[in-house]
Amino acid sequence: MTTTETGVSTPGPDQPRDDAQVINFPRGATETTGRPQDPPPMVVDGEVVTAGADTAYEIELDEQPPAGPPTLVDTTTPAVVVASGPAAGTARPIIPPQLRPENLKATLARLGGRAWHISRYHAVRSPWYTLKAAAFATRGLVRLLAGQVRWWWVRNSFTLEQHAADTKQLLEWERIHRQIKATRAWRGCVLAVEAAAVLIGGPLLWSALPSFWLTVGVAGAVVALARYGRPAGQTVLGTATVAPRFRKLNADIVLRAYYAAGLGHPSKPDQQIQFGSPMARDARNIGSQVVIDLPWGKGWSDVMNAKEKLASGLDVHVNQVFLTPDRSSTRRHTLFVADQDPLAIPAGRTDMLDCKPRSIWRPVRFGKDERGALVELVLMWVSVLVGAQPRKGKTFSARLIALHAALDPYVKLFIVDGKNSPDWAKFRLVAHRIVFGTHPNPNDDNPVENLLAVLDEILDHIEKVNQVLATLPVTVCPEGKLTEELARDPRYPDLRVVVLVMEEFQVYFETEDQDVNKQIAAKLSRIQAVGPSAGVCILSSSQKPSGVGAGDVGRLFNRYRDNHAVRFALKCGNRLVSEAVLGGDAYAEGYDASSLPVGKEYLGVGLLYGQSDETPTVRTFLADHADAEKILIAARAHRERVGTLTGMAAGEEIERQVRDVLADARTAFGTDTRLPWQILASRMAESMSEHYADLTADAISAQLRGLGVPSVNVKWDGQVLKGAKAADVTAAATRRDTEK
Repeated sequence: MTTTETGVSTPGPDQPRDDAQVINFPRGATETTGRPQDPPPMVVDGEVVTAGADTAYEIELDEQPPAGPPTLVDTTTPAVVVASGPAAGTARPIIPPQLRPENLKATLARLGGRAWHISRYHAVRSPWYTLKAAAFATRGLVRLLAGQVRWWWVRNSFTLEQHAADTKQLLEWERIHRQIKATRAWRGCVLAVEAAAVLIGGPLLWSALPSFWLTVGVAGAVVALARYGRPAGQTVLGTATVAPRFRKLNADIVLRAYYAAGLGHPSKPDQQIQFGSPMARDARNIGSQVVIDLPWGKGWSDVMNAKEKLASGLDVHVNQVFLTPDRSSTRRHTLFVADQDPLAIPAGRTDMLDCKPRSIWRPVRFGKDERGALVELVLMWVSVLVGAQPRKGKTFSARLIALHAALDPYVKLFIVDGKNSPDWAKFRLVAHRIVFGTHPNPNDDNPVENLLAVLDEILDHIEKVNQVLATLPVTVCPEGKLTEELARDPRYPDLRVVVLVMEEFQVYFETEDQDVNKQIAAKLSRIQAVGPSAGVCILSSSQKPSGVGAGDVGRLFNRYRDNHAVRFALKCGNRLVSEAVLGGDAYAEGYDASSLPVGKEYLGVGLLYGQSDETPTVRTFLADHADAEKILIAARAHRERVGTLTGMAAGEEIERQVRDVLADARTAFGTDTRLPWQILASRMAESMSEHYADLTADAISAQLRGLGVPSVNVKWDGQVLKGAKAADVTAAATRRDTEK
């Protein structure tokens, strides 16, 4: 398999196109910089380092290209800007990508990591190097002396004399013999002078030179003799790094792959693959990339479905091939081929091990994508769903997000662990409320009732937040929304951000009591609908994200699952499970978590969908049980310092709230400003059946009117009915609380 020296060639007939430009770089030079291309990176002690002089190659995948004429380079992207405005061409970078300010830190880190590894490697082996150097120097000295003796003896002299004797040329033999004797006599004098210089000058220099120069001289002599005396193929110093097998891309390889995958045809002008950019190394020097323009009629779904065939045509593993759609055209995308499988390289441990406070208003440092870039996850105003097969890193990923929230001392954490595992046990240190399992157990004597109490408390919190925000002046709350300043203001203790963690949430839709299932489903759906605007963030995880419940419970389960704005899917069992986690739109866009690689090295690898316009394949940072405990101990200390340790972490017990008709009625209104008595009664009976299962319109009307809520005319479905206004219910609750 051969590679060309220039990078990209234009497909077409044998004759060069008129608009083609011949560009010839030195051997191994990249098109972007014109400098020799560096070998691929490797991982040493968790650091990515680049290959260099101290690097050996176990396998060279591509043979050296034969000498020949330069390759034609497609001129779709000109080398200079030819115009201004929308039609301007794309100029090649003046400064190499790895030396730009945004990448300089990473470049220096790679170089520093490589230098640090090499220095440690050689320092540990320095005693062995000393012995090898001494042995090689001794061998070199012997070789030097033997060479001098051979030089004095005049090599091949016997052969010349013997040839003359065999051919019976006596005069020629005598002439050769005399010349050899004369040469040996002269060379013997030279050797005598050399020996005298060493025997006399050596002791004189030893006594006259300063110790520093004497040491330098002896070391230089030993190094020179060791180099001269080393056996063939051996070195004094070992090789600190070994570069892996990697693919050097060129136009021929790329075109072969695309045509083999059925994405075009080389002999049909309207079905040829075009290049939309020069082929070059990426900014982190971990792979090669190029922009591809598919033939007319081909699009993003075609190339995604052919990804495995593309990998085969490129002769790399499918995990090394990454495709990114282009916003300018559905037939244009970027092909990136990594030198080695980037998903098998661990992202490393979380930086939260520094145990410093975090802010829920700042993104979570979640992991690294396939290009080694940092992936961050924003929690505010969204709900996050994590789904996967068992033992693929689901709980570790969800717990990583929860640890970030725990390090914010102004966040109220509610932990609901449906599988009752040790993974969340240490959150007792900081959790305001925590629930374990679905049946009474040593960790929780009545988990289902406690969950209902937790959901009621969160609904009440949402109501309080909305009430407080409604009373604040515009100067304090300009948009009527919760802000970071308000959430941390000690004057407003009710305006705290709430994070609700629902681990294996599907088990609470499948309890033995159908009425309880309906209550939990209704409350969770309501929290998800109205909670984000009040600063309630939901983090859900499940290994069974579909086929749960029936009737209203099944409908509410699907609504709760589908309304998560951000999805993170690790390895799933099949396409249907992947669709349940990521959503059908994600699969239509070419994202399938069931196609993620399998193996211990791929634990914590998943697709992050909905966080941004991109859907990166993420390697999450690691926080194991010991790390989580360390972080949570620090999180508790932060809360104790600012006085925000509450709930069960502060020693309080969960208690079922006393029936509050005004608060429950206000919750039932949701976003509606007016409701007829019949609709209000049915909503309260459905969502809070433990208190209002048999509630009628007359009963709720009588109760609320008795608490000062007037009965008013409400237009509903084209009819004028008697009912109540949400504002009147809120005013009645405010009056009651003021009079207490």
